[in-house]
Order: sequence, then C-alpha cells, then structure tokens
Amino acid sequence: MSSATPRRPRPSGRPASAPGTRSASGTRPGPGPGPRPAARRRLRLPVAGVLRLGRPSDIWFKPALSVVAAVAPPNLILLALGRLDLALYTMAGSLCALYAHNRPYAARARVLAGVVLGMTGGLAVALLAASLTTDAVALVTVGALLAAAQKVLCDVTRLGPPGNVVLTFISSAALFVPQTPGQLPAHLGLPLAAGVWAWVIGMAPGLLRPHGPERRATAHALETAAAHAATDGTGDDHARTRAAAAAAVHAAWQTLLSARATENRRALERLVVRAEIALAAPADADPAQLRERARQLRGTGPVRHPGDLVDDDELLGVDVELAVGRPSLWHRLGPLAPIAARTALGCALAGYVSLALGVGRPYWALVTAASLYQANVTLTWKRGVQRVVGNLVGVLAFAALVPLAHLTRAALVLVCLALNFGAEALISRNYWLGSVCVTPMALLITEFAQVQDSGRLITERLADTLVGAVVGFVAAVAVTNRRAGDRLGHALTCAEQARERAARLLTEPSPAPGALESVRRGLAAALVDLRATADAASGEWWQRALPEERVVSAEQSGHRTLAATVRRQGLLLDRDASAGAEDVRR
Repeated sequence: MSSATPRRPRPSGRPASAPGTRSASGTRPGPGPGPRPAARRRLRLPVAGVLRLGRPSDIWFKPALSVVAAVAPPNLILLALGRLDLALYTMAGSLCALYAHNRPYAARARVLAGVVLGMTGGLAVALLAASLTTDAVALVTVGALLAAAQKVLCDVTRLGPPGNVVLTFISSAALFVPQTPGQLPAHLGLPLAAGVWAWVIGMAPGLLRPHGPERRATAHALETAAAHAATDGTGDDHARTRAAAAAAVHAAWQTLLSARATENRRALERLVVRAEIALAAPADADPAQLRERARQLRGTGPVRHPGDLVDDDELLGVDVELAVGRPSLWHRLGPLAPIAARTALGCALAGYVSLALGVGRPYWALVTAASLYQANVTLTWKRGVQRVVGNLVGVLAFAALVPLAHLTRAALVLVCLALNFGAEALISRNYWLGSVCVTPMALLITEFAQVQDSGRLITERLADTLVGAVVGFVAAVAVTNRRAGDRLGHALTCAEQARERAARLLTEPSPAPGALESVRRGLAAALVDLRATADAASGEWWQRALPEERVVSAEQSGHRTLAATVRRQGLLLDRDASAGAEDVRR
C-alpha cells in the first residue's frame, strides 16, 4: 500500500473522519455519510518474489563467525573425549552466540545473559518432561506449549533474529532424548557452561570497536534518509523510502538510548538528528553529504560532529524520550495472544499428524510449524514457501555431504561447523537460502550420537517439512487475528493526537524549553508505529476493510507537521518559522 498517494478504500464500517471530529489535517469536516456495513476483504497469497534474493546484511559475518567460534571448542572437546552424544546440550548454549549482534555492548551483555538463561530454562522443562514420560502425544503437547511461550517472549522483548526458532529447535529435540531425573543437573550444566563461552564470544568485539553497533545503526539511518531525499517526492518509491527511513531513524534512537551516555553517543545523536531533518524535509537535504557521513561511521575513525545544528542543548534532549517510558508488559502481551494461539495449535497439530504418519521425529514437524508464524497470515505464507523450498534443496545437500561426513567423526564435526557458518552467511539474503544449510546441519546433528540411515532421515525430514508447513499454515488461517483492525484504529488515533499536539504547540509564540523536541519525537514514533501496524493488519486474513485513506492522510499530514517542527526549531537554516506555520495550515 502506498502511503504517498491516497487510494479509494473498499467499503468500510466507518467513514475516514466521523462527523463532528477533526480530520487528520486538522480541519473539521462537514457531515458525512452514515456507517455502512463492514466489508470483508480476501487476500491473495503472493508467490512472485517470495524466493527473490536480497542484499546480505551489513553484519552477516558477525553471527556467522560468532557461532563457529562458540560451537567449535565444545564440540571438539566432546570429540576428543568420545562423547559427541552430549553435543545437543553444549550446542544449546553455543547457539546463544547468534543473538543480539545489533545491540550496544552494555545492552548486549544483559540480552545475551537472558538468552542463555532462557535457553537453559526451556531445555530444563523439556528434559524434565522427557524424564517423567515417554508418551509421544504428551511430549508433543509440552513442545507446542513451550514453542508458544518462546514465540511470545521473543516477540514481546523484541529479541530479534533468529528469534524463537533456535530455542524451539533445541527444546523440542530434547523432548525425545532418553532422560532420567538424575542426569538433569549434569545435562543442564553443559548448556550453561557453553552459554558462558557464547557470552564471551558475543562481547569480545567490544574490545576493538566499543561503539560499533551504535555507529552502524546511525549510519543506516543516514543512508536510508539519503535514499529518501534522493526520490522525486511522489509515487510508491517515495512512500517506501520514507517508511524505511522513519523506521531506521526510530531504530537508531532506540539503539542509542540503550547505550551508555558518553560524548561519543552525543555525537551520534547529532547525526541521527541530521537523518531526522532529511526525513522531515527531504527537499532541503543533501543526499551526498548524508552518505558521506554514513561512510565515515562505517570506518574506525572518530565520530565527526556536524556543525550545522543550532540550539543543540534543546535539540538533543533525549531525556524526553526516556521519560515517555514503554508500554506495560500486559499491554505488549495483549496483541500477541492470536500469535500464541496459532503457534500452540499449529505446533501441536503438526506433531500429532507426524505421529499418526509414523514419523520417528515429530519434533521436526513441530519446529517447522513454529518457524512459520510471522506478524500476519501473508508473511506466514511467505515463510512457509521459503521453508519448504529451502528444506527440499537442503536434503539434496545432505545427500551430497553425508559421504564426506561419514569418513570420520572429526569430518562430521567440521562439516557441521561449515554449515553453521553458511546458514548465518546466507539467511539474511532470504530465509530459504539459509535453510539450505540449516537442513543438512540438523540431519547431521542426529548422527552425533550414532550413525543413522540416511535414506530414512531424508524421508522423515521431507514428510515432517510438508506436514509442519501445511498444518501450521492451516492453523494460522483458522486462528484469525481480529485484533489487528482494532490496533490499527488505536495507532491512527495516537498518530492523529500526536500531530494535533505538535500543531497546537507550533501556534504558541514561545513554547517551553524542550517542548518542541518532545512532541517531534512523539509524533515520529507514532508515525513509525502506525506504518508497522498498518502493514501487519493489511496482511491478515478475513479482516474488515481497513481505513486506508485515513492512514494515508494521517501519514501525510503527520510528516508535514514534522517538517514544520524542524523549521520552527531552526534546524533548517534557510527556512523560517513562517514556512513551518504554512506547512501546518496545508
């Protein structure tokens, strides 16, 4: 959906602006037509472009190298001791090195510690269940509930990639490992020890580049703002780059606010403000200058302070942002209830169907279902297609690699390490491409305890992939997310109210110190949330017609008001407050 050119929406249950209320542009509309019956809209599930490869992540090599460094020592030690059968437990801790590479090191230390504890906790529940019962139906049920809990916790904490999939893979596999209560302490000690090593690996780059994550986030904000400023100001491309730039600027602020307050952070804040200014008034920005500043941040030199900002103390009042606070845990959990229900139901049914078909490893179907669930049904469908294609190609890769892996136990470990690297190096280009490496790695890990029948492994993996993908998607369609439309309405109201607060403040001759900065940040955050909520709602199944015209109007008027606040604050030296006031009146 374009956010630049209004399109006529399908019939909706309510008009774009209810009679007697202010519209998104700040004017009071005349009486409108009465409510019409809500229309349902059906989605067409996309196929074209689902497998298209994108650009690799800027830091693809960091998780790829980190996971190899975290997995190799424990596995090689177990190989030397002749106890590769314990590799599942050490890999649980080692795989924690995949997380938090985009966070400042102070925040990364806390997040990685939480991931290690969360991984160990999920593993403890799975091992306890395995020690108490061997009933496959009961174990699948426990695995489905664990998968739902892991999905919700990862989403509500915004953990980031690889999200809940790795946690669910480990806990689900552990459910079907023979276990006794007396073995639990030792088996849980191994992931904790390996997790400590993974924590060290994750924190080690901070010794060489202590502000690397903040610099990367700021550089990305500058680059996306430059891309937006380079557009001609109309059409879908302008709307797309504006949404991307707004999200990148918002993410940069979140990254900086989670870092320690230092002079270096203050310099980066100034650069993020430059990206904000370019976003609010792209016609006045210099894309080449923004890209040059981003290029400098990618290096290792000192951060150069931009000297073209005025009223710096008021501008960089990030304490205002911190004072806003975050929504309560309960408020953040509420919207995730449908996703949790989808995950629990889909994983359970996938596991049950796998058992009914006589597949020996039902947790593969469970993990496949758990990996599908995204923000809406459309994205879930895309992930399902990517998962199936990646696994199909992956079993072919396994068939080619298994003779090499069977040469020696050392060869098995080294092949798995290479696949670990390949998965993280490729997955940022497209999920299916990373799955090509993940699939043979998962199959080879089953041979750490003993050599398996390769033909049976391939057959079971293919069966579980298809079962998990089909059953998981059916569960996503069956559990409708009726709250998506309500959340969009709430996000619209918040964005419109934030715009009105900013517009009122612009009419005051002498706003309180920091007030303009406060409303500008609040409006920017509300617009980012509106775009994310609209994107999620537009991909849901059997939703009532969405207020697309109202969303477009709110975004357009909101960004005009942002530009007005930028000019009123004196951030554009060649514009005056009258130009900003004129923008508000439009």
